[in-house]
Amino acid sequence: MDSEAKGCCTPAREPSAHGDVSKPIAGHVFHPQAAIAIAGGKAMVGTKTPFLTDDGESPLRSKRVQPFKMMQTTVTNASFQAFVEETGYVTEAEQFGWSFVFHSDVPECIGATQGVVGTEWWRRVDGANWRQVHGAGSQIPWDPDHPVTQVSWRDATAFAQWCGGRLPNEAEWEHAARGGLGDVPFPWGTEEPDDKDVFPCNIWQGDFPNNNKAADGWLHTAPAKSFEPNGYGLYNMVGNVWEWTSEPYRVKSLKKRVTQRLEGMRGFKLLKGGSFLCHRSYCYRYRIAARSGNAPDSATPHQGFRVVWDA
Repeated sequence: MDSEAKGCCTPAREPSAHGDVSKPIAGHVFHPQAAIAIAGGKAMVGTKTPFLTDDGESPLRSKRVQPFKMMQTTVTNASFQAFVEETGYVTEAEQFGWSFVFHSDVPECIGATQGVVGTEWWRRVDGANWRQVHGAGSQIPWDPDHPVTQVSWRDATAFAQWCGGRLPNEAEWEHAARGGLGDVPFPWGTEEPDDKDVFPCNIWQGDFPNNNKAADGWLHTAPAKSFEPNGYGLYNMVGNVWEWTSEPYRVKSLKKRVTQRLEGMRGFKLLKGGSFLCHRSYCYRYRIAARSGNAPDSATPHQGFRVVWDA
């Protein structure tokens, strides 16, 4: 099945003179969360059956990866808090003083907000950051066991350095997500999630972007360790939160309209896995081969990351 890619559900900051505000963090060699050993070898990347033809999902190709260890879950709020308390790190959203918040989650006390042209369900909210994901005055609780969000690529890289690791590349991420199953769309196999009774991951159910029925039990993020793990014991490799990788977001295409779209994404970093805001009707990217990108200084309530270590 082929389809033209729609703009993804991830907003980006406008380029600014803010520059690279991240600083090197002294590293530790330890795993702040459980890590799973992943055997190296020939890894599959992409798919023979792409759904979105403009995002670089195909062709299916192979790359050799070395053995590595990967966090069993995305980095949690609790682990990120430990990092901040030890290092005094200040995230980019905190330094900018604002971040993106989904329209239905903007606290009522904030009043009028500025939207993102073309995806007006994303609003600029002052004070939104990893501690106050939806801004000051939000009634949505902060949970230590949920994925940390409102973290930029640079924030994620700094955390990875702190614990002696790094962000995964695309081949490592897909190799781990497949759990030994090969060219399948999902970490659990081929069964398609739906809005009624098949809920293997945390995505949107209902009419996007207006009515999330949360039939899978979660209106926002689920705990980092939830739903069934894949064959390697990794949780939430798709859905829940997008995951930053180490690679730039690049797509090879000869189509003029795609080239023009990608020009506006120059310098973006690759994201994998989709999120709780993905729905097949708009952002069918909760699949292993699916791809997206965002500016390295951008943060949202549905972007997180996990760390890998060389074995």
